[in-house]
Amino acid sequence: MSGQTLTDRIAAAQYSLTGSEVSRAVCKSTTHEQTAPKKKHLEYLIQASQDTSVNVPQMADTLIERAGNASWVVVFKALITTHHLMVHGNEKFLQFLSSRNSLFNLANFLDKTGSHGYDMSTFIRRYSRYLNEKSFAYRQMSFDFVRVKKGAEGAMRTMTVEKLLKGMPILQGQIDALLDFDVHQPELNNGVINACFLLLFKDLIKLYACYNDGIINLLEKFFQMKRSQCKDGLEIYKRFLTRMTRVSEFFKIAEQVGIDKNDIPELTQAPESLLESLETHLNTLEGKKPSPTKDTVATNSSAPSTAPPKPAPPAGAGGPPARPGPPVKPPPPSVTPTAVVPTTTTTSSALDDGFLLDLDPMSSSSAGGTAAPSTTIGWGGE
Repeated sequence: MSGQTLTDRIAAAQYSLTGSEVSRAVCKSTTHEQTAPKKKHLEYLIQASQDTSVNVPQMADTLIERAGNASWVVVFKALITTHHLMVHGNEKFLQFLSSRNSLFNLANFLDKTGSHGYDMSTFIRRYSRYLNEKSFAYRQMSFDFVRVKKGAEGAMRTMTVEKLLKGMPILQGQIDALLDFDVHQPELNNGVINACFLLLFKDLIKLYACYNDGIINLLEKFFQMKRSQCKDGLEIYKRFLTRMTRVSEFFKIAEQVGIDKNDIPELTQAPESLLESLETHLNTLEGKKPSPTKDTVATNSSAPSTAPPKPAPPAGAGGPPARPGPPVKPPPPSVTPTAVVPTTTTTSSALDDGFLLDLDPMSSSSAGGTAAPSTTIGWGGE
């Protein structure tokens, strides 16, 4: 399908008659054309969101109304336009969306007009869930993880322990919803879903930078936390490790579809010793005996063995056999009271080795001197 349909032209004309240029621009950006929303319409809406005289709730309501269309193309483009305004528009647009009890009710959306409609409907349901989660996260945190300041002076690096333990699961939920989009290269076969994927890719880079900042903050504070906080923090860190694999897979798809490799950050797996150190510290706080590690076993096996006990003297002639002596007790294990000092050293070395990267896409370079991804790819670049 190419060009605007008669329905598109009628809808735009209706809004022109009522004098609503913003609603008309919404219709223009959500036509039945199987192409990405045009940049000029998106830019107009972004500028309109900055204008104090524009009715932002009406703009949002018009987009939500367009998302109720029966055509997968119109619905998908309405979601893309909404996402674009969430990221680039005035923050009051996102504030209004987050104040609603419900945003997009598309869990059962299905366009039955053709096989393409069936396929794209799946991604519309997943995409709407992500935007709902993005709105929910803003309501809970009062800021957008994508737009918030990152790096050493950023929000996640300077949070208190209490706020960090509350915010990290919310951030993890938003990242999970994004990764659940679960698209593969052959399915990125039209301009509409490609525009959606590009927005998700840019979001993921900034969300992961926030995630990374939060983990650095968590590790720096871990050994001063209370026992219950350490327990929650350890679970957050374990979930972070599992998500690294999924994030890497998403970035591989981005590279396959032609996104510049320089715009894709490289992720380094955390050393196992770091997780072991965190678990050892928590076990110490809970009064559990530390389990022997491989290094301990190796050390014990290479240590010189103690002299064997002397055999009992032979019994005298005709006397009863000598009784065996009691078993020799092993020497008591030397248990370090706490493992804070070596564990902290392990954590610091992991940070210094670059396992946790300063992935701040808003700055030109990180603390380590590596260039941050520019993420200016295709239309809609920042």
